[in-house]
Amino acid sequence: MSEEKKFEHVKIEKVDEGNYAVVSINRPDKLNALQNQTLREIAEALETIEIDEKVRCVILRGVKEYTKKPAFSAGADLSARGGPKLNMENIRHRSHAMYLRHKYYDLIEEFPKPLIAAVDGYALGGGLELVLVCDLVIASKKSEFGFPEIRRGIFPGNGGTQRMIRNLGKMRVNRMMYFGEHFTAEEMYSMGLVSFLVDDDKFEEFVHEKASWLGNAATNALFVIKKCIQYGTQVPLNVGLQFEHWAYALNTTSKDVIEGVGAFLQKREPKFQGK
Repeated sequence: MSEEKKFEHVKIEKVDEGNYAVVSINRPDKLNALQNQTLREIAEALETIEIDEKVRCVILRGVKEYTKKPAFSAGADLSARGGPKLNMENIRHRSHAMYLRHKYYDLIEEFPKPLIAAVDGYALGGGLELVLVCDLVIASKKSEFGFPEIRRGIFPGNGGTQRMIRNLGKMRVNRMMYFGEHFTAEEMYSMGLVSFLVDDDKFEEFVHEKASWLGNAATNALFVIKKCIQYGTQVPLNVGLQFEHWAYALNTTSKDVIEGVGAFLQKREPKFQGK
């Protein structure tokens, strides 16, 4: 991982024994509220990690050391302007500001390695939209989710109306966005948005366990699984099945396949090298 890239809004930590990295939103005084700069730095941090062969999984979270309340991210930083060169009274400039936000969310979603949203506290508005571009969600029981934008006269415009509807269905999403309610982690788990619901005191240990499992799993297989699910589900079934055909052909060239099958036949645990 490059040590040269310096970030103001995020921190990167590499966990060698788990073959994973942690990207932490580092704005605790703002409940990790998101500016365009924050999203850009997350996307750039992931870009530096993408080419690091020693990192095979990434956790995205808020910093553990909080100054007010624990938060993954409480949403968009409403005090921030779109950018230093943008005139937010100009409709075209406002449109460009949202284009940038969407671009960064898209780049985060396209990250090819497993991306875990570790939610310990608030995941609201833009923060919940950030959760939606991750592959798995691990949430502590004290966490809260929601789209409060309607209470500010705005709406979830960072992909929220489109990505959430694909996860929860129209009626649930309408309720969330029309009324701006907060939902508990238990409620979001029952709806299927949260992958793992964890007791508060077991949260850190559990996140490490799951990230380490993925960090030591068959990397090529995870790569093709993510691509097939992410893009194969956006096309007709017969085209999606072609994704599987090509993914199978690609994955069988991996040394991890030889190791995995060999370990199964020899009745031992596989030792995947991510190759």
